[in-house]
Amino acid sequence: MKILLNTLIIAFVLSTSAFSQTNSVTNEIKALILEDQRIANESNEQILNYSEQGALEFWSSGGLLHTMTNELQVNRFDDISLQAKHIEVISIANGEAAVAMYYNEGSLKPLNGASVSNYLTRITQVFVKENDKWVVVAAHYSPVTGGSGTSQSSVEN
Repeated sequence: MKILLNTLIIAFVLSTSAFSQTNSVTNEIKALILEDQRIANESNEQILNYSEQGALEFWSSGGLLHTMTNELQVNRFDDISLQAKHIEVISIANGEAAVAMYYNEGSLKPLNGASVSNYLTRITQVFVKENDKWVVVAAHYSPVTGGSGTSQSSVEN
């Protein structure tokens, strides 16, 4: 009986530790998404936190898979006003990776691009911990019915 009780206590401690780690990862990723968006809304520049190896993305404008590199990590806008909503984060790989899913809503006008007044897009991003920093290794953006995705077909340097 004592062995069973000790086993249950150890299992509880380990699960509590994993839960705490999951909450920490969730909070870090949510804060990163919201802070990046706040900076973009204030500066009209969206700085993307890609892995040193780059990232793969499907854009809401459609088309094929895009390979993003650190040389292409700034999107510039004449105007951008977006709000992330309903952010859900799943911690994976013992807290070394995470998947974030959320909606982005608002309006934007990329430099030299068409204005999008009803931007409403679902976003899935895969993050990994690289040099103690969360970076994106994959993303998929798709417009919600009734909303619009971006008009962009490339990233400006």
